[in-house]
Order: sequence, then C-alpha cells, then structure tokens
Amino acid sequence: MKTTTTRAFLLFALLLVATAAFFASATQSAAKRVQITVLGTTDLHGNIFPIDYYTDKPDNRGLAKVATLIKRVRKENENVVLIDSGDTIQGTPLAYYHNKKNNLPPDPMMLAMNALGYDAMAVGNHEYNFGLKVLEKARSEAKFPWLSANTYNKGTTRTHYQPYVVKEIAGVRVGILGLTTPGVPTWENAPNYAGLEFHQPLLEAKKWVPVLRGRERADVVIIAMHMGVEEDLRTGELNPGQVLNENQAVAIAKQVPGVDLIFMGHTHRDISSLTVNGVLLTQANHWGRHLARADIYLEKAGSRWRVYARGARTIPVDDKVIADEEIVKLGEPYNRETQAWLSRDIGNSAKELKATDARFRDTAILDLIQRVQMEVGKADVSMAAVFNPEARIAKGSVSVRDIAGLYVYENTLVVLEVTGQQVKDALEHSAKYFRPYEAGKAPADLIDPKIPAYNFDIAEGVTYVLTISKPIGQRIENLEFEGKPLALDRKLRLATNNYRVNGGGGYTMYKGAPVVYRSSEEIRELIIDWVERHKNIPTEPTNNWKIVP
Repeated sequence: MKTTTTRAFLLFALLLVATAAFFASATQSAAKRVQITVLGTTDLHGNIFPIDYYTDKPDNRGLAKVATLIKRVRKENENVVLIDSGDTIQGTPLAYYHNKKNNLPPDPMMLAMNALGYDAMAVGNHEYNFGLKVLEKARSEAKFPWLSANTYNKGTTRTHYQPYVVKEIAGVRVGILGLTTPGVPTWENAPNYAGLEFHQPLLEAKKWVPVLRGRERADVVIIAMHMGVEEDLRTGELNPGQVLNENQAVAIAKQVPGVDLIFMGHTHRDISSLTVNGVLLTQANHWGRHLARADIYLEKAGSRWRVYARGARTIPVDDKVIADEEIVKLGEPYNRETQAWLSRDIGNSAKELKATDARFRDTAILDLIQRVQMEVGKADVSMAAVFNPEARIAKGSVSVRDIAGLYVYENTLVVLEVTGQQVKDALEHSAKYFRPYEAGKAPADLIDPKIPAYNFDIAEGVTYVLTISKPIGQRIENLEFEGKPLALDRKLRLATNNYRVNGGGGYTMYKGAPVVYRSSEEIRELIIDWVERHKNIPTEPTNNWKIVP
C-alpha cells in the first residue's frame, strides 16, 4: 500500500513539474515576441477641425478626426509609437490667424499633438513660413522633439534640431530619425531660415542610421521624413522635383542599410504600403485625411530583437469617424477667433466670380490678384497662378473668407527689374504645363500631371497667345507691351511672389534680377486691404491672353 501511494505521489509531482514547465515555456515564448504599432500623420497643415474654412462646410479631414482613430488603435495595442512627418503649423486660416494675428497663446497644433502624446515630428519646409521666431515658439511648446538630422547651424557640424530620438517600447529600442526636404532655401525668404543650412538627406541618413544601430543599440529604425517617393517604381522614371533631391525616399531605402520603416510626407499622396529593398514605406494623405499605420512584429534573438514580420496600410478619415471631443475642446477658442475674422465683410462684387477655368482663359478673379500686385508694386507686368481652382467670390458681399480662399499661401510680393526676354522665358516655362497638342482635345485634357497647377503662371500687363501645338520653348506668340511687340531688351518692373523669386517651380530665369520692391505683408493681406479700400471688385476680365491649338 505504501509503495502504491509513493508511486502515485511521484507521478503527481512529475505532472506538476511538467505542467509548470509547459506554462513557463509558453510564458517565455510569449515574452520573446512583441507587436509594435507605429502611427503616422503628415502634412496636417494646421487642420484640426473637420471643416473647409474657405467654403465653411464640413469636410473629412483634421486632427480631431484622426485623434479618434489614434485612440481606437491604442485600445487594441498599448505598444504604440506616434509620429508626424512635418508641414504642421501652417496651411489653414486658423494656423494663419494664430501665427500672424494672435501668436500669444500656445500653438494650437502643438496643443493638440501634446494631448495625443506624439513621440516625434520631422520638420517640414512650411514650418518656416512665418519665420524663426514663430517656429521656435511652437517648437518650445511641443512636449515631443522636432527632428531634422540634415538641418545644421550654418558653418558648423551641429544639427539645429535633435537628429533622432530613441524610445523603449515593451523592451524594444525604437530609433526615430528625422529628415527635411532640402528645398527650404529655394522656397523661403532668407530671413525665415537665417543661420541654417540644409544638407543632403541621403548623406545624413548614411551618417545617422549606423549611429542608431550601433551606439544607440536600436532594434528598430524608423525614418520620419518630410520627403516622398521620387520615381515611378514601375519604369524608374524620375518625377521632376522643384529642387535637386527634393524627394529621396526611394534612394534612402535602396542605399541606406539598417532602415526598417519610412514614414513619408511632403508630396500630399496616400501611399498605403510600398516595399523597396526590404524597407517598408507608407504615407498618410495630407490635411489629416488618412492615418498611416505600420505593425512591426519582433522576436527576441539572444539579447537583441529581430523583426520577423511587418505590414502597413492607411486608414481613411470618413463620415463614420467622429471628431474627438478632447481635441475639439482644445481647438475651439482658436476656431472661434478664426471664424470671426473670416466672416468680416470687406467689399462687394456685382457678379459671381470663379477660378474653375482660370488656367484656360482670362478671368476677373485672377485679374484681381494681378491688379493688386501691379498697383501695390507699381509694376508694369504681373505674374500670378491659380492656387485654388475652387475659389469663388459670390455675387454681393465679399468677406475675408472669399479672399483667403483665392490666395491660400503665405507668399509675399516682390517686384523685380527684368527684361522682355525674362518675361518671355517665364511664360515659355509656364507653358510646359500643357502636353503636346492632340486634335480634338481641349486644353484641360492636355495638362501634364507631373506639373503642379500652382506652377502655371499667367501674366498681366502684356498681351500674348499660348499656342499649345507649338514645341515647348516656342509656344508664346504675339507677345506685346503697350500695344507693341515686346522688345527682348526692354526693362520692365515685374510683380511676382517670393516663392518665384527664389526659383520655386523652376523659374530660374529670375535669378540675379534686381529687387526694386519687397513687401513684408502677405499678398493675401494686400488683396484684403485693396478690396476694403476700393469696395467694388472689377468683374470683367482684361482678356489679355488666350490659349489656341
């Protein structure tokens, strides 16, 4: 009896040991694997609320709606990294009003992003639009680092911003490197980036990724970059950037070992998932229309972690996504001020004016911009583009909102002394917007999709014909000034904007032209002032140009 009891006890003890070993093994196995979810926004451009300020109508966009998606993901997985790829503090009337009219309160975007617990933000080119004082104030208000490994204090080896940050999530060391498109000096007024220089992102990635992998012992390396895809991956054809190496996502993925994941921006595209050379790339659409999500699965290999699987997608912001109450409440004081400013009546229009087809025929709504630029700058000729083809000025009262919707950028007025040759060169460059003529097709059907609409400049003060059947470089005909053929050596005062003067859009023909006038006010403000003084907007176009086959 005693022997039987002893055997039973031994069997029971062995069973307990085996069971404990099984559960210990299972627990150990579970501990060796972890899922990290990385969420990314980009090109928010001051969009907090789900509203189009120019039409004052609801729209599926904004950080308040994105916040709902972020909080939803955090309920699924506590191991979340949240990053932004730049162009954050500029772009809506709300952002403009805060940065230019009342900059005393905290930056509204930083306030909202702090509440959401962002881990890092790459610096975008539009962060510089309002100058370094505004930029540094917003940066100081962020509870997360602004990253840019390729922005240096001029003439030094010191980066102006933190180049990277390392976060430890569930025992995994996650390195986040920030990169900025190098085109800031091309697009910005020099005082807005004084003391800074922008190095090539590819070279800086080659420098800093080994630091993250080596000295910082990062198990995962993520790049948050304010750049996008620079080539057609099917053909290898390069997409024309406005400046050298404006976008370098593919080059970095191909040439920089040790990168796991790239969150892109700058190009305003929705790229759900793309794999290049084993590197996963993703990009949320602009204005908070999407949230990018990447899931990284890791397992412990000795003392380090190894990525064994990953995937990415973008989550759309649609009617089903309700704006987050916390973010709405934080932003409401800013929204109230903005709406009051936008709703102020400043003039009158006897007709409805639209910019819908302003790229294909002369229109009174674009002529308003030209008129203001010429009058304020005492210019002979003006060049302007259609920045918002949906711009509309209704018949009757004209408000600040109408003008803000017409001129959506923070450009300032610059007047140059140029020659007739430079005017012609600028118009020929602009005419590249149209592909070679095909019989039976309207100009709207011949747009080159690789050239942004905002790079198609139209002139006032001269008359001309754009013949789209002619070869590029020979399309501008019958170019006249004051009723006579424009002499190519004729000196003229040309009104344009700072973006063009700096070479933005490839308008290099202005390089070296003497500046005879420079306004400190944005062109939008000049138009608002003009309408407020004159009250009535001219409603008939000058018909100084046309497109012919």
